[in-house]
Amino acid sequence: MTGKALAATLVLCGLGVAACGGTAAGADLARERGLVPHAAGTAAAPAADGAAETLTGPAAGAAGDPTATSAAGRGGEGHEPLSGKIVVIDPGHNGQNYRHPAEINKKVNVLTQWKACDTTGTATDNGYSEAAFTWDVSQRLAKILKSRGATVKLTRDSNSGVGPCITQRAAIGNRAKADAAISIHADGANAADHGFHVIMPERIGGPVDPVVKASSKLGLDVRNAFRRGTGLSYSTYIGKNALDYRNDLGGLNLSTVPKIFIESGNMRNPTEAAKFQQPAFRQKIALSLANGLQQYLQR
Repeated sequence: MTGKALAATLVLCGLGVAACGGTAAGADLARERGLVPHAAGTAAAPAADGAAETLTGPAAGAAGDPTATSAAGRGGEGHEPLSGKIVVIDPGHNGQNYRHPAEINKKVNVLTQWKACDTTGTATDNGYSEAAFTWDVSQRLAKILKSRGATVKLTRDSNSGVGPCITQRAAIGNRAKADAAISIHADGANAADHGFHVIMPERIGGPVDPVVKASSKLGLDVRNAFRRGTGLSYSTYIGKNALDYRNDLGGLNLSTVPKIFIESGNMRNPTEAAKFQQPAFRQKIALSLANGLQQYLQR
């Protein structure tokens, strides 16, 4: 990202937690759940900010393939554990949002309030944008889930466009009748803050109410898998035990399918920012998310 582009991004979204949604009161969940282990690996070199990164490597199932899974992890010889399951992945923001402030600042109704259609997201100090990070992780996650038999849909098809609005992002998951949906983000908090957290919906007297309980189960499974798979700490600045509930996010309020947000960490924290710019670590994030989703979907 150029200095001019980064400056525009920071003006539009700010550097506080509000860059990806703001703070809210957290709530704990009582039960702990395990992690389905899968093989790890490495991936391709990073692409320029704002460009879709091409995933390269051995053919699926070959030695060294980061999406390969063991027979046990796949549910046994010749069986794909997520066959018949539909997962919607929502890569937060979009690479050209900062160029279209009028469009993304248009207000939409999220039932509890009116909010901007979308935001630019945050960025690291050296200009690696949240939009590029979420797009890359989402591609990796989609590849892993497909290798395990899932049908996968993304809410955007590149990192070179604008939007879609948060209302449309929810509608895509609803139309797909997804078994699970996940919105991938990274936060923009103070540099001293660190750690990840999972955001789940609250009851609002709206369409999300019937899936609030299921979304909480999904959130807990993803929380556990993410912690074990990435080694990142629970958030030090929001939620409780990396769990947070919100009633102001359109992507959750309007969802009729189980859905969560993952704030993968703090892009303004130097240590986490460095990790997020490593392709191998983004692959680790994707594997961890896939394992959490699989744990939930195989209940």
